Amino acid sequence: MTLEDFMQLPPGYPSSSVRIKSKDFEIAQLKVVAKDLGTGMSIYVRITSSMIWSDAMAFRTYHEVEGPYCDYLSKHYAKPVLLTGPVLPETPATKLDNKWTNWLCNFKQGTVVYCAFGSQNKLQKDQFQELLLGFELCGQPFLVALSTPDGCKTIEEAFLERFEERVKGRGWVYGGWVPQTLILEHPSIGCSVTHCGYGSMWESLFSDCQIVCVPYLGDQILGARLMVEELKVAVEVEREDNGWISKESLSKAIISVMDEDSEIAGLVKYNHAKLKEELTSEGMQERYLDTFIQNLQGDDTSLSMLFYLGIHLYFFSGLTCTRSILQKSWQLLEALSH
Repeated sequence: MTLEDFMQLPPGYPSSSVRIKSKDFEIAQLKVVAKDLGTGMSIYVRITSSMIWSDAMAFRTYHEVEGPYCDYLSKHYAKPVLLTGPVLPETPATKLDNKWTNWLCNFKQGTVVYCAFGSQNKLQKDQFQELLLGFELCGQPFLVALSTPDGCKTIEEAFLERFEERVKGRGWVYGGWVPQTLILEHPSIGCSVTHCGYGSMWESLFSDCQIVCVPYLGDQILGARLMVEELKVAVEVEREDNGWISKESLSKAIISVMDEDSEIAGLVKYNHAKLKEELTSEGMQERYLDTFIQNLQGDDTSLSMLFYLGIHLYFFSGLTCTRSILQKSWQLLEALSH
């Protein structure tokens, strides 16, 4: 398939806005999907072949969030789409460490901007520095957790001259792992600047924070468009055609959701709160899992297929499934093995 074929929306696709745009940076993500990575077939062919030859498809989502797209795939491939819910890890029983709380408690409720881009996104030094200037420019206190930029031995090595001096007391740039779920629950956090990785996307939706999207990879771009264009619970940072993010663009996006007088801030906050109330209703995740397992039991599903699904769910829930998920999975395995 040509690049133009990939850019063309297929008949019946449910949205004209949840898509890749005609920008060099985003087109480059499509080229990765279309490229032969040395196995004789592209990622696109792998995925579509799997969908064509499978008996059913399973996704970690809620119909309330991605329903039209699940329905489209079911109709397009003429097979059932089974949903498990997002299956996120349980919130850690431990409390947030004092080194975080002691710093966060210096600020008023809902004022701190938190940013993390996951372990896959390693920024170039100049883009890293520009983003830090953007956080400085927005005027809000900020906690930024990013990987050490490419070519640097430490994260501090990448700081611009006098940056630490200028943001002392209101800005913290951390180069290691952070307990994101617990940090998002802290009352001082008011905004989550996220790369829209699948887990981070759901963690932001389940939080009370305003959401600013800075996607990098193809699936992250579509996740961001879903939250911004369809759900209208977030804003996306505007990039230049080559993918560059200016300090002004980042600052503008943050201010747009943190300014109490902003119309955009009020709209996304209202929509986010309404959606969160629906997604976190009591027993919702359990109901999705029960229905998923019942659908598997109702079909002539082989034991080997079930083992595959079990491993798939275990891996994509961050290797930390809830106890109830594991119990239900083993109950079903035992029932089918007799």
